[in-house]
Amino acid sequence: MDIQTLIREIPDFPKPGIQFKDITTLLRDPAGLSYTIDLLAEKVSELAPDFVIGMESRGFIFGAPLAYKLGAGFIPVRKPGKLPAAVHSIEYELEYGMDRLEVHQDALHPPDCKILIVDDLIATGGTATATAKLVQQSGCNLVGFAFVIELKDLGGRERLPAVPIISLVQY
Repeated sequence: MDIQTLIREIPDFPKPGIQFKDITTLLRDPAGLSYTIDLLAEKVSELAPDFVIGMESRGFIFGAPLAYKLGAGFIPVRKPGKLPAAVHSIEYELEYGMDRLEVHQDALHPPDCKILIVDDLIATGGTATATAKLVQQSGCNLVGFAFVIELKDLGGRERLPAVPIISLVQY
């Protein structure tokens, strides 16, 4: 199956010149969604993560079923103020400002936990890099990254730590 044929491009969204990669068309296709999760699981299984981390919100869509498929736990990384217990947080730079991500303090248990970070897309790598820093600060072992889509020209892969990086579709 060619996953790329299930991803719709929306021109000039959210601003002129951007070719937005819309995964909603992939998500609504039962065979395409199943194939995507199965393929991600196949490509990351040798990393044997204890936990899959997905970033709000599209990382949840792929991260939770991937964790299930791998027999791993799922840990959400959220925007500020969304998690009810004590959190670790990290501030990171966006193209036009700053943002922050948070994870429950009791979610990560070093030193033996192995973490896989999953998201729908890697562009500049800012969110994935910030999430990796949260994992590293916890003392857990980051074993890799998995993305459905990689926008290669934006160089996000080069900003990430030196662990395996899997992407299913490259633009």
